[in-house]
Amino acid sequence: MLNALGLLKERRFLPLFITQFLGAFNDNLFKTGMVLFATYQIFNDATVESNFNALATGLSIIPFFLLSALSGQLADTTDKAKIVRVVKTAEIGIMLFGSAGLMAAKFGHTSIGLGMMLGAVLMLGVHSTFFGPIKYAILPQHLREHEVLGGTGLVEAATYLSILLGTVIAGWISVEGTAILVLSVAIIGWFAGRNVPEAPRQGATLKINYNPFTASWRLISDTMHIPRLFLAICAISFFWTIGAVLIVIFPPLVKNVLTADERVASLTIAIFSVGIAIGSVIINSLLKGRISAKFAPASVIAMAVFLVAFSIEARTWTPAPTGQLYGVIDFITHSQSIVLLLTLVAIATTGGMFVVPLYAFLTTTVTKDQTARTVAANNVVNSGAMTIGAVGVLALSAAGMSNEDMLIMVAGMCLISAWIAQKLHRACD
Repeated sequence: MLNALGLLKERRFLPLFITQFLGAFNDNLFKTGMVLFATYQIFNDATVESNFNALATGLSIIPFFLLSALSGQLADTTDKAKIVRVVKTAEIGIMLFGSAGLMAAKFGHTSIGLGMMLGAVLMLGVHSTFFGPIKYAILPQHLREHEVLGGTGLVEAATYLSILLGTVIAGWISVEGTAILVLSVAIIGWFAGRNVPEAPRQGATLKINYNPFTASWRLISDTMHIPRLFLAICAISFFWTIGAVLIVIFPPLVKNVLTADERVASLTIAIFSVGIAIGSVIINSLLKGRISAKFAPASVIAMAVFLVAFSIEARTWTPAPTGQLYGVIDFITHSQSIVLLLTLVAIATTGGMFVVPLYAFLTTTVTKDQTARTVAANNVVNSGAMTIGAVGVLALSAAGMSNEDMLIMVAGMCLISAWIAQKLHRACD
């Protein structure tokens, strides 16, 4: 991984690295700012807050399910750099619309503002659907074979570090500041995207299928018959189902169980992002550039253990006095906070160690003219799994399950991921 840092000096990698970093930062800044704004300033009910977060998560995922097949086909039959430029241009318009929604809700037009913000989340999902296959599929085209794992690790680490920055900033700036910043970053990202080197089509010309349902089915069936891809995609999908549940329950858990304010919520999510970045670095160092699922089963089992520990720590947490919320200083100096935050870092680190090598499988198992469609097939399956996770939270919340109990359920899902990862390891190593 340390050797891979040299790629940051290369034009064949740096512009893409900056573009995806800024895109992930902006996407997360807007979504986190919106969720924290709704959770702490609009709603005042734990169930409503979870439902809103689940709806936002679902809207961001739907485009992946419907449009990933089309995005993969376009990326494999068109210059990927051109698609980057189109997507980054669209981001400016999306952020303009979303910022207007934030302002509308801020100044009393709550229903209209919430509708516009959720609409922006849906459009950001479309934006990410068309950019997602490219940020991985372009790597084998621009990097040498021995650089792909390191480049993938850098992209993953940068993605989560950008989430870190977006999350922290969202908790500390005003709604007006969020609106201005997301527009500014979108413009900077547009300039970075224009410097991504050309990545023209490789292989035969594709006949594009614009029907989202038949295209998705064909895409998945053409990909999932390869055993290592099938297992890698299943393992990644279970991981992101876990991620979807955690994304939905975390802000309400921080507010209502840990009794802390929105800045603490952003801090804890940011710490989670740091942990995943750390995990990306550790696993690349352990594997020394070799693409392998060797450490995946142990990593996700460890993640399950830490999730159970986090659930226990949340149950025994001493809450703030009635009607009050802990601020950052009070939270950090809380007698139970150090153990809780270290557990959170451990959850994220083991998660990063689990998922990074699996993405490398996607881009190195098939030929370069099929990589975007392979990543797109993964996105379709992942989005379906994440949708199930978000809907599951709604159903379980309605049935009265607490967020602490959902953490135990997620730990059980980690064991299934470990079983799949072990099968992948046996099939490939």
